[in-house]
Amino acid sequence: MYTIGQVAKFLDVSRDTLKFYEEKKLIKPKQNSENGYRQYNHFDIYDITSVNFYREIDIEIKKIQELKRSKSIEGIQSLIEEKEQEVLEIIEYNKMLLKKIQSVKEDCEKIRIFLNTYTVKAMNPLEIKGEMKHYTSYEEYDILKESTESLKKAVILTSLRRVISFNEEGILEDKFIIVKKVKDGDKAIEGEILSHPKCIYTVVEDGRWSTGGKNTDHKVEESLRKAAKEQGYELLGLAYVNLLLTTYEDGLERIFLEMYVPIK
Repeated sequence: MYTIGQVAKFLDVSRDTLKFYEEKKLIKPKQNSENGYRQYNHFDIYDITSVNFYREIDIEIKKIQELKRSKSIEGIQSLIEEKEQEVLEIIEYNKMLLKKIQSVKEDCEKIRIFLNTYTVKAMNPLEIKGEMKHYTSYEEYDILKESTESLKKAVILTSLRRVISFNEEGILEDKFIIVKKVKDGDKAIEGEILSHPKCIYTVVEDGRWSTGGKNTDHKVEESLRKAAKEQGYELLGLAYVNLLLTTYEDGLERIFLEMYVPIK
């Protein structure tokens, strides 16, 4: 027979936990008639380890009580399969969360390397999943959630691309499309595929800290025209803009945008 202290130490649980299990009738240790101390045998230890397991996989106390009263092997299997499905869903969500975290890490590196530089590179294929009038069209955010891999509590604006059409006189059209990256061997493609083999690529800074809240589209356009001319290319009159990261300086936002501008 074992004391409550010995069992608590051996199974690495608190005395309060053991008393709670007893209160909920999940375990029934005997009491020494002489001193009133609880005494645990090896069956009690089996019970405690089983309850600990069910609690570890987040089975409710009420369900454990039902299980303790009577549960067939089939019933236990059904309960475990239900919990298995929940865990698989959590794993899939955490995989997606990890991918988002790694993406932000990569975006920080892009800012470090490409801020205010102009490089020629391809724009990888994107599947167009939908269109929005503007990123402030909040009534359309359901479209964004449905069309992309959004997190549970966060609307992910990185699935949006601002598409700017322009000519020598200025901007002709400004819209937002919802996109999804196309992976190698991806067969579940329904929308139009957007890609450009050769673009001027750069990262620019926006936000009130750097611009004072002023629109800087014309300055960015001038810089792009200059970079294209210096490298012997011609702009095709399109620009694809993606939000990389938002941070803050002196209480004002610093917004970093990556741009793909097709050339020939």
